[in-house]
Amino acid sequence: MDLSITPLKEWGLPFKEKFLSVGPCSAESEEQVLQTAGGLVDQRVGFFRAGIWKPRTHPGSFEGVGPEGLKWLGRVRDELHLPVGTEVANPDHVKACLEHNIDVLWIGARTTANPFAVQAIADALKGTDIPLFVKNPISPDLELWIGAIMRLYNAGLRRIGAIHRGFSTSKKVLYRNTPNWKIPIELKRRVPDIPLLCDPSHICGNRELIFSIAQEALDLLYDGLMIEVHRNPTEALSDSGQQITPEQFIDLIKRLTVKSETGDSEEFQQRIKELRHEVDTIDEHLLKLLGTRMEIAEKMGDLKRTNNISVYQPHRWKEILESRQAEGKEYDLSGEFILHLFQLIHEEAIRRQEEEGGRKYADNPILWKIE
Repeated sequence: MDLSITPLKEWGLPFKEKFLSVGPCSAESEEQVLQTAGGLVDQRVGFFRAGIWKPRTHPGSFEGVGPEGLKWLGRVRDELHLPVGTEVANPDHVKACLEHNIDVLWIGARTTANPFAVQAIADALKGTDIPLFVKNPISPDLELWIGAIMRLYNAGLRRIGAIHRGFSTSKKVLYRNTPNWKIPIELKRRVPDIPLLCDPSHICGNRELIFSIAQEALDLLYDGLMIEVHRNPTEALSDSGQQITPEQFIDLIKRLTVKSETGDSEEFQQRIKELRHEVDTIDEHLLKLLGTRMEIAEKMGDLKRTNNISVYQPHRWKEILESRQAEGKEYDLSGEFILHLFQLIHEEAIRRQEEEGGRKYADNPILWKIE
């Protein structure tokens, strides 16, 4: 997707190797905001973040201080010389932020999932080019994410970035929101010029896990990080378990390693070229084998149709999964990887068998994806 998005280095915001958005989950008091920001003034922060309006799941919980907090952010900008940003969810929020000269805006995960809300924000921003980030929707829906970005782009914004904050899941997982790295990676493939930040605070939900996710994001060549920092996280009125102190943030940044996409060493270039050639050769064999497997699947489909047998065989599918996962262990392949791999193979085999009989494969939920 060819979008003329302004490169991050031309946004007019400070950063060194990686872009950093840092600050409390919520602006709670003028003192809290200024003290937290004061611990970050020497860190080349891209912008100091703080939630002014907080979309909470249950009414009665802390929902932010409202427009009064924009004045506090104004003091951070004017007295500490840090750019400031906050989340917006409707045109009234946008209007208030523009009136208070807020430097950066972002759209939260709940809002990204609502095209009506995103369009209303886009309409309110027409005629401006304020830097704006779009968090991924709560559900793992790449098209919703891209659609929100496109609505803002069509409104004339060019300083647009994306924030990966993880996705809700009904499964019991280590993280508050599962990273599901393949979705932001696919976003970068589809929209290669968009700056991409990782929000490890919301992915983890636990400050003890932030470093590992932040490092993984940098390993995947993310452009930067959004991290929640509070002067005293234990007293925070929202998301206290995932916030860290300014001192902990400074230590975390020192421990992170920034990776590059390519190396300058001739020895590295030669060795990586050799290994890539090996991978290319193996992939060629894999594709040939998969093609042969599908030809056999089509023959099986013919046989099933002749005998009025369903193309889907639950017992056989269960047998395949169990045997392939057991065999995969011998090659140090995880059961989850084998599951996803053979789900795709089985999907294609069913499609081939259906189409071979003249019936178009129905675009419905795939019932044989047993998890």
